[in-house]
Amino acid sequence: MEWSTLLVLVCPVMMIVMMFTMKGGHAHGSHNHRVATESLHDQLVDLKVENERIQKELQSLKK
Repeated sequence: MEWSTLLVLVCPVMMIVMMFTMKGGHAHGSHNHRVATESLHDQLVDLKVENERIQKELQSLKK
């Protein structure tokens, strides 16, 4: 069997393997993305609360 024939036979098999491994990776990535988004949202809420507290404190110091 020649190398070129072997390569023609191996290419589809490798493509199938890569497609299945990439499909599995996307499922985990979307979960990690959701967790990161929730964490960023929580941080944003905390920063807004802290900002309001500082603004009130600044207003009280101006008086």
